[in-house]
Amino acid sequence: MSVREEKVQIVNEIVEKLRNSKSTVVTDYRGLNVAQVTELRKKCREAGVEFKVYKNTLTRRATAEVGLTDLDEVLTGPTAIAFSLEDEITAAKVLADFAKENEALEIKGGVMEGKVLSVDEVKAIASLPNREGLLSMLLSVLQAPIRNFALAVKAVSEQKEGQGA
Repeated sequence: MSVREEKVQIVNEIVEKLRNSKSTVVTDYRGLNVAQVTELRKKCREAGVEFKVYKNTLTRRATAEVGLTDLDEVLTGPTAIAFSLEDEITAAKVLADFAKENEALEIKGGVMEGKVLSVDEVKAIASLPNREGLLSMLLSVLQAPIRNFALAVKAVSEQKEGQGA
């Protein structure tokens, strides 16, 4: 296979991942040692996130193909991209948590639902609770009126019992 064919194949791979991922986070990994990168890849893998290094020129070709050229401004220097295929929040959360422990990892930006995100937006997404946390919050909100109604009915029945005695 020629070098050109390999590059076309890599661009197609990036295009496919950009289209299929729920969210994408672009990072600068400069300053991380091999052990830290290995640990980061392990955490990403455990969370169902693919963390990969691509050449910026090939990534720019892929972003042009999918209409995300606004992302090109962060594609400078050593760049690694995390693709989350299962969940919108997971990639941002894993990378933000790792960046807190390892200051060398810098989040540059991201993509969610076809919209290019700034660093602040990615960090805001990372601070959101995961799907299970959101569902438990929703459940508690839905249970509150029913619980209050049950307490009111119990209070009324206790009051009537007290008056009947």
